[in-house]
Amino acid sequence: MTHQRWERDGFTVSTDPALLDLGVVHGFLTTSYWSPGISREKVERAAAHSLVFGLYEGGTQVGYARVVTDFTAVAYLGDVFVREEWRGRGLSKFLMGCIVAHPELQGLRRWILLTRDAHGLYRQFGFTDIGNPERWMHRWDPDASRRP
Repeated sequence: MTHQRWERDGFTVSTDPALLDLGVVHGFLTTSYWSPGISREKVERAAAHSLVFGLYEGGTQVGYARVVTDFTAVAYLGDVFVREEWRGRGLSKFLMGCIVAHPELQGLRRWILLTRDAHGLYRQFGFTDIGNPERWMHRWDPDASRRP
């Protein structure tokens, strides 16, 4: 797959995993509400098995997201963030726009994600509350990120 790249106002989004600063990604994720204490090894493994989207200002990584997908039917969007110092500039919208525009992610039947507080952002990109929640199931381990 060819790496994709988008530019806007001095910021770049790229799917090239070689550009990622996994120290920045790990530093953010280890303090996030969804993966507190996650190990660097787990962050690296997750990135290696996902379509990654790095958000950069020059050579500095300021945001990240990853998509786990079969490129045919379903995509899970996770670990989406913009570092606090860069918030308020529309960068989460820029990042999300790039993700949903990615040519290999077109025509999917279902996108899924979990969020505690960013519903408004995701609704702007076509995400809605799940209909028929009684049909959905999950197996959840809230402490998985803390274990080796």
